[in-house]
Amino acid sequence: MSQTIVAPTAEDPVPTTVQPPPNLSRRLRAGMTSSPAYMGVILVVLFLFFTIMRPDTFASLFNLRNIFLDAATLMILATGMTYVMIAGGFDLSIGSVLVFAGVCGAKTMEAMGTNTVFTLVAGLAVSLLAGGAWGLFNGFCISRLRVSALITTLGSMGAALGMAYLVTGGNDVRTVPKMLMTIGHGTVFGVPWLVVITTVVAIVAGVVLHMTKFGRHTFLVGSNPEAARRAGINVQRHVLLLYGLSGLLAGLAAMLSLGRFSTTTLEGHGTDPLEAVTAVVLGGTSLYGGSGSIIGTVVGVFIPAVLANGFIIMGVQPFWQMVVIGFVVIAAVYVDQLKRQSRDRV
Repeated sequence: MSQTIVAPTAEDPVPTTVQPPPNLSRRLRAGMTSSPAYMGVILVVLFLFFTIMRPDTFASLFNLRNIFLDAATLMILATGMTYVMIAGGFDLSIGSVLVFAGVCGAKTMEAMGTNTVFTLVAGLAVSLLAGGAWGLFNGFCISRLRVSALITTLGSMGAALGMAYLVTGGNDVRTVPKMLMTIGHGTVFGVPWLVVITTVVAIVAGVVLHMTKFGRHTFLVGSNPEAARRAGINVQRHVLLLYGLSGLLAGLAAMLSLGRFSTTTLEGHGTDPLEAVTAVVLGGTSLYGGSGSIIGTVVGVFIPAVLANGFIIMGVQPFWQMVVIGFVVIAAVYVDQLKRQSRDRV
């Protein structure tokens, strides 16, 4: 049977707009109603509020630079935590691992006693190796020995900090090469080096998480480990690599901290794990695993940073930041539970 094709005539209406594909429309709606979008609105509101209240101080370039510098180290830690939590894990040891890695890097550079690029590279390499080794140890205990992530990383938190005290005798290492301090306090085209490095890390981490096989496997492991295993994913190895990545980024954060403060700050990172978890949860990463994003973590990092900075400028006791952030985290987890229950009913 032949089929007749009728050509359009001049009288036929010509569509003037192109409708987006249905799946694109759904993605746009999902993006606009996601946790990162909601938290992004909250971040903008906070920024505008403090700008209106203290226009000459809060929105100044000097103050914005301080906000970004305060968020830089935490952003590195929160990036590794994002990967771990998307896979359904948890890492309480990153603050202590940062201290231990920083001590190892600082001691290496101190022993070399020179202010050269080679010294800086050697210190960075040792710091990354020290952090990565602790991360792999955590991953081995969790994936191979079947010790819970909470207990493993809680134990590593104490062990890593204790080893840092043993290496230094309880005293901070202050002999940091001037070249590292130059990076810690220097700028490129007016932007601090620490912010540039953090931005590069966040971009690379976002691309890997959302556009590579490794990232897809991370989401699958967090959503359903058994289904991921049946799909051919080596879940144990993947979990091992994720905790290794978290430790590696803690080692990088240690070098950034050394460059900024010119000392190992042994006592300055006790709350880093909780701050990183807070940032990741505020950014929309589920505590149950299977969902999350780097862009959400970026937003989650800056909400406490903006709050703390704004309270200080307004003369409000910084303890109020803890109160506000605490209730916001509880609300974020509650919303995540509601979304999870809604998905389970479908």
